[in-house]
Amino acid sequence: MRIAVAGTGYVGLVTGVCLAEKGHQVICVDVDEHKINLMKQGISPIYEQGLEELMRKNYVAGRVDYTTDYKVAYKDADAIFIGVGTPELPDGSADLTCIATVARQIAETIEKDCLVVVKSTVPIGTNDKVEQYIKDFLVNDVRIEVASNPEFLAQGTAVRDTMEAARIVIGTESKWAEERLMEIYKPFNLPIVSVSRRTAEMIKYASNDFLALKISYMNDIANLCELVGADIQDVALGMSYDERIGDKFLNAGVGFGGSCFPKDTKALVHLAEQYGYDLKTVRAAIDVNTRQKTILFKKASSRLLTFDGLKVAVLGLTFKPGTDDLREAPSLDNIPLLLEEGAEIYAYDPVGTDNFKRKYPAGQHGAGSINYVEKAEDALVGASVCFIFTEWPEIQAVQPQAYKKLMRTPLVYDGRNIYKVDEMKKAGVEYYSIGR
Repeated sequence: MRIAVAGTGYVGLVTGVCLAEKGHQVICVDVDEHKINLMKQGISPIYEQGLEELMRKNYVAGRVDYTTDYKVAYKDADAIFIGVGTPELPDGSADLTCIATVARQIAETIEKDCLVVVKSTVPIGTNDKVEQYIKDFLVNDVRIEVASNPEFLAQGTAVRDTMEAARIVIGTESKWAEERLMEIYKPFNLPIVSVSRRTAEMIKYASNDFLALKISYMNDIANLCELVGADIQDVALGMSYDERIGDKFLNAGVGFGGSCFPKDTKALVHLAEQYGYDLKTVRAAIDVNTRQKTILFKKASSRLLTFDGLKVAVLGLTFKPGTDDLREAPSLDNIPLLLEEGAEIYAYDPVGTDNFKRKYPAGQHGAGSINYVEKAEDALVGASVCFIFTEWPEIQAVQPQAYKKLMRTPLVYDGRNIYKVDEMKKAGVEYYSIGR
């Protein structure tokens, strides 16, 4: 099929390239000319394992192309996938501005019957409005229907999550739309869950918010473990053998971040409020996560007289390994606090440094300062305290003895429970982690 994809972020670009890999003729649309030129050269604007290889392979094969000209891309497409951002507004609701812009462009451009597939995460009922909005502005006498096809991608594994998905969820309101979407996904040979549009929208939120609940629950239990003298990692291990619980998302830490969980939990709470319902479980997950992000800073503050003038090592800037995404990363909550206290920060991240520099360029920031280093060990030299915010393999590779050898004071606050408590103690490191 001829498929156009609106948006070349994590959702749009990965979707477009994977559809091309399965034999469809795909054209990806973005307003950023610079990004388009990079993608034509096989350079991905996002850090995602395996993506550039697929981009180059399918571009050379002529199955995928990139353009800023939406009129050319949309006019004769059999299906148009919308993968633009729906960022969080101050009140917790989703900003649908980009969705509306693309919908208007589609309405004024398409010249044949077309299925519009919304992959962006949108509040329940949005796709009904998108379909009506397109019909309100439709220029040509063609059939247009909107389907919901939420994504379930984890950053860092997005290509694999698309090509080897546990399930594909499609939400349609007609047999015509269902059959067309089924045909698009037939080459993937994956389980398909076909439901109504609103149900598909809810499946996305319910899935993400359940995982967020699971993380916050484990963090809450971890904090209690510290008080009662239990070990959260052993607790998680014991829980994991129960098939009703499973072994995923049981790791305690400094909270969840990224582009999905924080935004989607707030959006569902906001939606519930509009219907007069208090979604207490999800609200609690948000509250726990907010508190969890700075729990190590508070521990260190109670241990130290001051951060003023101290060299502080920060290992890990992104919200998780395998991505350069900083959205809702714990580093963004803690580094401003450290700078306010006058800390001299030396930060390391394998891929997220350039993005972080855009927010905090190297140099003085108020009472404190920040510098960036090429290796984790470089950040440790002469440091009085170290914070670990991301469990990158490069950071896990640092041996306990290195902290004792390189730091002025081997004081480590580990937000990802990378090390064994007894090994750090044996190495002579004063070590604080989560729930142990």
